[in-house]
Amino acid sequence: MNWKFWEKKKEEKKKSKSLLREWWDAIVFAVVAATLIRWLIMEAYTIPTPSMENSLLVGDFLFVSKFHYGTRTPRTPLQIPLTHQKIWFTNIPSYLDWVQLPSFRLPGFTHVKRGDVVVFNVPDIGQNNMDEPDRSKWIHYPVDLKTNYIKRCVAVSGDVVEVKDGDVYINGSAMEKPPGMKMSYLVTSKDQINPRNLEKLELDEDDYHLYGLQDNNEVAYSMFLTEKKFQEVKALPYITSIIPQLESRGIGRGDIFPQSKYTKWNTDFFGPLTIPKEGWTIPINDSTLSVYGSTIRDYDHNSDVKIDSGRLVIDGKELKEYTFKQNYYFMMGDNRHNSQDSRVWGFVPEDHIVGKGFFIWLSLDKYGDFLHKIRWSRFFNLIR
Repeated sequence: MNWKFWEKKKEEKKKSKSLLREWWDAIVFAVVAATLIRWLIMEAYTIPTPSMENSLLVGDFLFVSKFHYGTRTPRTPLQIPLTHQKIWFTNIPSYLDWVQLPSFRLPGFTHVKRGDVVVFNVPDIGQNNMDEPDRSKWIHYPVDLKTNYIKRCVAVSGDVVEVKDGDVYINGSAMEKPPGMKMSYLVTSKDQINPRNLEKLELDEDDYHLYGLQDNNEVAYSMFLTEKKFQEVKALPYITSIIPQLESRGIGRGDIFPQSKYTKWNTDFFGPLTIPKEGWTIPINDSTLSVYGSTIRDYDHNSDVKIDSGRLVIDGKELKEYTFKQNYYFMMGDNRHNSQDSRVWGFVPEDHIVGKGFFIWLSLDKYGDFLHKIRWSRFFNLIR
C-alpha cells in the first residue's frame, strides 16, 4: 500500500527524439505542407518555349494561382507527392491509374476571362507525347497528369472566334493585341547580319532563323518580332525588305483544327468558330460532327460514343441533337506564328483548367553571359 499517496509521482523523463527521427518528421511535414500549398494555393512553373513571347520569356519562373479559378480535387490519388508524370530525373511513371476519382472544382473568386494567361492540361494526346514518335507507345494520361501548357485565353464558351490576316476577332470585333505580341516576318539583308548587331537588337536564337543566300545575293531571315522591334529592324540601312509571313486565305492545312472537309483554315485565316458552352445544343449532322465530334467523344464526359456517316450514337442510342455538358475555351500563344495552340488541337475543356498565371519570381536568360544571366527587371512582375 502506498502510504504517501499525497505526494506527486516523479515525472518520467521523456525520451528525446533521435536526430534521424527529427529529420524524418521535418521532411514529412515539409512534403505535406508543400503538397497542400501546391494543390490549394499556388504552384511553380517554368517557361520552356517562346510561344508566349514577349509576355513570358523562355527561362521565366512563375507562380500560378490555383485559388483564382478554384482548385480541382485530385483525380489520380495514387501518385508520388510533388511529381507530375515521371519520377524526378527518370522516365519511371510517378503514378498508378488504378484508381480514378470524380473531379470537382472548389469555389474560386473569379472565372476564366478573355485575355487571361492560363495554365491548363493540354487535351490532345499528340501534344502529351511530343517526344515519342512511335504512336503505338503514346500514353493516355489522366486529365490531371496531362502536360501543362500556358497560353492566353482569346475566347470563352459561347464566343465566336475568327482569325483574319493574323488578327483575332471575337464576336466580330478585333481583339486588343497583347503588349509585346510577336509575328513572323521575312527579312532580307544586303549581307549576313553580324551577330553583334543581332545582340544590339536583343534578338536571340529563338527569334530568328537564317534561310541563307538568295538568287539576288541578298541574305534572307525569318524573324519573330514585336511591332516595336519590327520598326527598329525596318529602319536599319542594310535591310532591303521586311514583310509579314502570312498564310493565304482559303488554303487549308492538314494540321489545323478541326481537320474537316468543310473548313479550309490555317493559322492566319481561321474560323469563324463557335466555342462550346455548357447547355448549348447543336443539331447532329455531318457538318457539325466534323467540327465538334471529337470534342463530344473525347472530352464531354461520355463513355460510349460512336460517330459514323453523320450519325452520333451514345450508349447505344442515336441522337439527333446534342447538348454540351461543360464549358470550353480557345487558347493562343502571344508569339502567334511560333505557337502550338487551339488552332492546332482545338478547344480546352473546363475540367482541364489548372490555374491563372500570377507573377514571375525569377527569370534566367539561357543565352546570357555570366553577368547577364539573370533578368533582374522581370522579378515579381505580375503576368498580364
